[in-house]
Order: sequence, then C-alpha cells, then structure tokens
Amino acid sequence: MGSRARARRAAAMLGFLGLLCAVLGAVMIVMVPTLIKQQVLKNVRIDPSSLSFNMWKEIPVPFYLSVYFFDVVNPSAVLLGEKPQVRERGPYVYREFRHKSNITFNDNDTVSFLEYRSFQFQPDRSHGLESDYIVMPNILVLGAAMMMENKPMSLKLIMTLAFSTLGERAFMNRTVGEIMWGYEDPLVHLVNKYLPNMFPFKGKFGLFAELNNSNSGLFTVFTGVKDFSRIHLVDKWNGLSKVKYWHSDQCNMINGTSGQMWAPFMTPETSLEFYSPEACRSMNLVYKESGVFQGIPTYRFVAPSTLFANGSTYPPNEGFCPCLESGIQNISTCRFNAPLFLSHPHFYNADPMLAEAVLGLHPNPEEHSLFLDVHPVTGIPMNCSVKLQLSLYVKAIKGIGQTGKIEPVVLPLMWFEESGAMEGEPLQTFYTQLVLVPSVLHYAQYVLVGLGCVLLFIPIIHQIRSQGPRDVTSQPSVATEPDRLPSPCTPLLQDSLGGQPTSPKA
Repeated sequence: MGSRARARRAAAMLGFLGLLCAVLGAVMIVMVPTLIKQQVLKNVRIDPSSLSFNMWKEIPVPFYLSVYFFDVVNPSAVLLGEKPQVRERGPYVYREFRHKSNITFNDNDTVSFLEYRSFQFQPDRSHGLESDYIVMPNILVLGAAMMMENKPMSLKLIMTLAFSTLGERAFMNRTVGEIMWGYEDPLVHLVNKYLPNMFPFKGKFGLFAELNNSNSGLFTVFTGVKDFSRIHLVDKWNGLSKVKYWHSDQCNMINGTSGQMWAPFMTPETSLEFYSPEACRSMNLVYKESGVFQGIPTYRFVAPSTLFANGSTYPPNEGFCPCLESGIQNISTCRFNAPLFLSHPHFYNADPMLAEAVLGLHPNPEEHSLFLDVHPVTGIPMNCSVKLQLSLYVKAIKGIGQTGKIEPVVLPLMWFEESGAMEGEPLQTFYTQLVLVPSVLHYAQYVLVGLGCVLLFIPIIHQIRSQGPRDVTSQPSVATEPDRLPSPCTPLLQDSLGGQPTSPKA
C-alpha cells in the first residue's frame, strides 16, 4: 500500500507541474510578443537609456570609402571630337570615422545634432597610392565654360584669355590626393576676388574637400520617446523642412530618416526613405529579398529603377530636371551650377546610350548596384554598400577655345562606395539581446506547453492503470467448491442460457 500511495503522490505532483508548465507556456504565448515589442521600442528610440543610443551616437561599425577614378586615356583626341576612352583606377580606400556632437534634446520629442566625418587613407586596402596621377576633366574650366554658354561672345573671349593666362586647360593631370582633398588653383583665387559669391569654397578645390573633418548639416530628428510612430524621421535639416534646389514641392521635401536607423517591425512592403545632404534630396530604397547576416535575419533593400530616372520615364522626377537621358540626375543646382550628374557606377540601370558614348564602361549589377541589409525587427542596418557615380557634362562652347571640338557627352569622373558591416562586440551584444533572447523566449513558450501536456497525461494514465480489472486467480471458483449452495440467481442464469435447473442433493 505504501508504494502505491507514493506512486499516486508522484503522479499528482507531476500533473501539477505539468499544469503549471502549460499555464506558463500559454501565458507566454500571449505575453511574450508584447514584451518583445516593448523591449524593442525601448531600445531603438533615441534616448540615453536605450541599448542603441551609444551605437547611434558613436557609430561602432567600421565604414570604408572606396573611390574609383576614370582616367582619361585620350584627352587630346577628345578635344578633336573623338569618343572619350577611360580606364578605371582604384580602389583608393579610406577609413571613415563618424561621431555626433552638439546633441540637444528638444521639448517637441526631437533631438538635434551635428555629425562629423573624417577619413584616413588605408594603403593596405587600396590598389594604388594617393600620389598616383590621374588625367580627368578640369571641372573648374569645363564647368565655367558651360555656365558661359549663353553669355555674350565678348565675355567668352575674355574668359578664354583668362584661361590662357592662368595656364588652365580642359583636362588636368593631378594626384589622387589633390583631386580628393583639394589643390591650389589660380582660377579659384581670381573668381573669388572678382565674383566672391560664385564658388561656395574659398581655398583649395577638391571633390571631397568639403567632407573631411566637417559635418553634414544640423539634423533634427524625432526620438520616438513620446510618439513612436515618428521615430528617427527628420523634422528639419539646417532649420528647413524642405530644400529649395528643385522645381517641385515633392522633390524639395525632406522625407524619411537621416539614413542611419529606421522604424522597427518592417515588412516586405516597407521602404527605406532617407535624406542625403550630398545628393541634396530624399531617396527611397525598396525591399528585394530576405537574408541572414552573421546569424541575424535581414531584409535587403535596393534602389528602384526609377531612382535616377528622368521626368519622361518617371513623371514624379520632373522636378529634378532639366534632364538628359534617363538614369542620371542633374545636381547642378546644389553644386555651384556646375553641370554635374549623379548616377549608379558605369551608368548601371541607365539609358544604354550613356555607357556606349564612353569607351571603357562596363555596367553590371553585381559590381555597381547598391544595397542595405537591415534587421527588420529593430530597423538597424547590419551591412551596407552604397555606390554612386559623379559625372560631368562637357561639350565644345563656341568662343571658349579651351573646349576645342568636344562632342556633347556625360563624362564620368569617379565613383565611390561607402560600405560598412557590424562586427565584433557590438554585433555580439546586438545578437544576444535582440535576436538570441527573443528567439529563446519564442521557442520556450511552445516547449513549456508541450511539456505541460505530457506531464498532465502521467496522473491520468496512472489513474487508469490503478482502476484496471482485478486478478481473478485470487477469487474462489464455484466449480471448485461443489458443497457450496447455489446462488438464488442460478436458475435465472441457467434460463437465460437455455439450460435446465438441477435440484440440490438431499
């Protein structure tokens, strides 16, 4: 009897434990998604107490700027009207450092900040040195010539004389370091002396001179602390809610985020919109596919084919015109009126006429498309590669001898890639707290329910087995005890079986 009682108590305890597991698992199924959502909302907002705040303030991801130059092989032939031929040089790789300063939290649930950037050359990652010489169009000369196209002939002749006196030519041969970070040019000093507002720079001229050790403007973005629906969205840039570079309100709108984090809980229908001060416009990326980066699930976002389409191909882009062929965007209005164009490298995803007009271009999606891999639950980028090309529209300008007989062509100057991937301790922390722990909780709730159901069956099975049929071998048999009187029910039993009753012995 003692062993049976102990078995009953053990079965009851297991059943009670199973009930607890099942109830806890059911509660977790209901509560865990809400708890995870609350933790994500708490840790992605811009708040000093959030997990991602230090990541937002001092980006731990190592960013690299890789620059490729288009070395003009036949500059003399181009001046005679022949098709340009270019040779891609590079990459020249720079480590990019970013940090935010002047961080100010405002009363309207926004935060204002300046983000500074600096670059350090990485010889071990580069294919060449900053001392390498590159032959490329002289942006100052050819840009100024284009701006003089509709001016009186007398002014053009004066400019031709000025160019000759200063030794300026249509093509220049300068080092990578000079092209990137600036060089002294007598034309810049002359223009700044007599036309002080024509150029936005006063000293050296270089394609990236304004970016090194400088900020990208004063951003004011929503923190998401009070109103989560607007988290990371830009409220103002340099005090403006829209810019004045373009010809339509839609194109001038400052939409999306500052390009570093997005709202969490993304779906394939989500798009990534951000404002780029360098491009002077908002850009929009679209979902392509799901993937995994270092064990972290991601959504890959890419540029739509309409990003740099002209107004004829994509009417909403009409505000960015005047346009040339589709696939390049005119940015002259935000680049001191020089005829500069932005596109994908090698004119990828653009009108084929553009690449065919220049020998040496080979556009392909593997090398020249851009992407961002974002963790959809938090909206934090894990891996990115943004690639853009800068080109100059050149042609012969009558009256300016330095332009020779150049046939109209959009001549690529260089293209660059900004890339970065989360790694090391930040990646491990992110994976543990925002991926591993939620995954463990997600599976634990179903394990608890399953275990609870199994344990609940134990007392039920024990009860069924304990109430089974009794052992008949331990009971006396009527057939073995002939002296026992028949039961009063015997006649009835025999009648039901069709037999005859027998009289008892006297």
